[in-house]
Parts: sequence; structure tokens; C-alpha cells
Amino acid sequence: MRSPTSHWSVLAVLAVMSLLCGCGRGETTAGAPQPGSGTPANMVVVAPNSPQLQQIKIEPVRIAEMASEELVAPARVVANPNRTARVLSPVQGRITSVLVRLGDTVEQGQPVVALESPDAEAAVGAFLQAQATERQARATLQKAETDLARAADLYQVKAVAEKDLLSAQNEVAQARLGVEGTAAARQQAARKLELLGLRPDAFRQAALVRAPISGKVLEINVAPGEYRAAVSFSTDTTAPLLTIADLSTVWVTADVPEPFLRLVHLGQPVAISLVSFPDEVFNGTVSRIADVLDPQTRTLKVTVDLPNPGGRFRPEMFGTIRQPGPKRPLPVLPPAAIVLEYGRPVVFVERAPGQFERREVSTGAHNDTVVAITQGVQAGDRVVVDGAVLLKGR
Repeated sequence: MRSPTSHWSVLAVLAVMSLLCGCGRGETTAGAPQPGSGTPANMVVVAPNSPQLQQIKIEPVRIAEMASEELVAPARVVANPNRTARVLSPVQGRITSVLVRLGDTVEQGQPVVALESPDAEAAVGAFLQAQATERQARATLQKAETDLARAADLYQVKAVAEKDLLSAQNEVAQARLGVEGTAAARQQAARKLELLGLRPDAFRQAALVRAPISGKVLEINVAPGEYRAAVSFSTDTTAPLLTIADLSTVWVTADVPEPFLRLVHLGQPVAISLVSFPDEVFNGTVSRIADVLDPQTRTLKVTVDLPNPGGRFRPEMFGTIRQPGPKRPLPVLPPAAIVLEYGRPVVFVERAPGQFERREVSTGAHNDTVVAITQGVQAGDRVVVDGAVLLKGR
């Protein structure tokens, strides 16, 4: 009969052997080689009779002139602030009507808001007063010129002293200055009537606020019946009646990461892609580069001018800007050759018929047909260019 100690020793030996055998038979991850096959973990083997092998296309890597790096930054469309006007009321009063609707296209000088205002009455009165004053000044000048002519005639026959002639000449000069001053006052009053859209021959007219620029009405912040104060130069708290923007050219703004700032220059053309137009690429020009980096994001604001003659681009559209770096000879592959595994770009290089090596690559710039590969493959490597997704995860 065995002793208890001998029995437990045998069990311990069996447990160790079982553990070792279990390690040899351990489960493999997807795509790992089968036990005893001797295939490295980065290899994918497809059986010669597998239908998948017939769907795979393999081509050698070729070399092309491509950029080794490319700036790709998220962007959005905004109205050009240099072509945007916040329309304020030049006089105080009650709004009687809003003459445009949101989204309307307006021309410079077109009436957009009408209001009743005591300032309008005062403007008409000021013009009529200036007009009367000018007529009086002209009458005074006419009398002074008549007196001067009479004095000149009398001076010729020595009927008046020279000082009387000089005095008459001085009166004419003063009267002419008076006419010039009153004419200027009348013109100024007339200009104010013109700005307010008022006629000079009637009271109780509605003052008109006109569009300062041509463009589209983006905001309307007023309704009939509201009372609005006039523009104050001592404060900017007066809310605009409405906002008009000329959208024939818009801005595309992007926050460019610090490492890519060397790729962006003033006046440089850049490619723009917009979410609303996924199959199109638009060309803009860098018009402004901010002077200070954002200390939190380490990015710099870059502004691109984008022509918008058809009005297709609307403020707050999202997209990206792209700008490749200098070109040099690099391996290139079709986009379909590259798949993502755990967020990393991977290609499959043929090592033998039905045997493919999984390689992680680094990519550079790309176009519609090829992607530059900066690391991972070289010219002549035979890579799966179609059907790579069939090998993914094996």
C-alpha cells in the first residue's frame, strides 16, 4: 500500500505535465498559425484551393513622385467679416415695417427697414430752414453786388470817397462767404434726407434704413412695433436691426497643428473638401495666418479665401483643408491595398504562393489613385492591391 506522501507526489507530477501540454495546445488568436505549423504570427496562409485566393490581386510596388507628408486639418466655412455689415438705425423711432425677409438678396442702397421717428421730422425742418437761410444769403449778396456797382460808378466821377468803395467791396465778399456757408448747410441737410429716404417737401414721413452693402440677409433682429435707439458712438450695445453678408467670397478657417505650420504660406493655393460635397475638391487661397498659437491646442488659425459665385458654400459648413509637402520618389500603392487593423494601416506582402506577410506601414500624401508609403514596403515588393480585406483578421 502506497503512503499518502507518494500518492500526492504522483498527482503533482501529473498536474505539471498537464499544464505543460495545455500551454502547447493554447488557443491562438485570429490569424495566428496552427500548432506545429511553424508559421510566424505575422504570416497569413491561404489554402491553394481556397476561393478567397482567386479574389486576391497582387501587384509589385512602384515608385512615384509624392509628398512624404500632408497637412490635413478640419475646417469650417464662415462669412467673410470684411464683407459683413451689421445694420444699425441712424435715428431713433418705432419700427413700422421690415422690408426684407431672412435669406433675401439685397442691393446696396435698397430700403430694408422703415420707422417713424421725430428725428425724421427734425431733418425735414432742418433742410427747410437751411434752404430759407440760403435764399436770404443770396438776396443779401445780390444787394451787396448792386451797392458795389453803384459805388464804383460814383467813385468814377469822384462822387464818393475811396473808403466807401472799399466798404462796398468788403460787403460783397462777406455776402459771398455767407452764401457758401448756407449752401453747405443746405447740402448737408439734403444729404441727411437722402440717407433717411425722406422727401424735403412733407412731414410725417417714414424714415428708411438702407442696405450698406449688397448681399444676403443672414439675421433679422427686429419686428414691427419695436422701438430702437439711434447709433451711439459712445457705446456698442445697440443691437443691429439685421445682418447682411456678401457671400460671393467666403472664408474657410482651420486650426493647423504646430508641426505642419511650415507647409502653409500666405497666397498659397490649398485643396478644400466639404462634407456637403464629398465627391468634389475646391481650390482656395491662404489669405491670413494668425500671429499667435493657441496655447491649449498648439494650433494656429489659418484662413483661406474661397470664391463662391454660385452661393453653394454656406457659413458653418464643415470640411477639411489639405496641403501636401515637397515631393520626392516614394513607394505608392492603391488605397484598397491598405487596411486598418486595431487602428494601424497594414498591407499584405506575398512571400510565397498563398503566403502573405502582414506589414504595418506609414503613409504620406495621397490622391485619387495612389497613397504614398513612407515606411514598410519598398519597390518590387509584391503586395495585395485588391482583396486585402479578405486577409484582415485571419
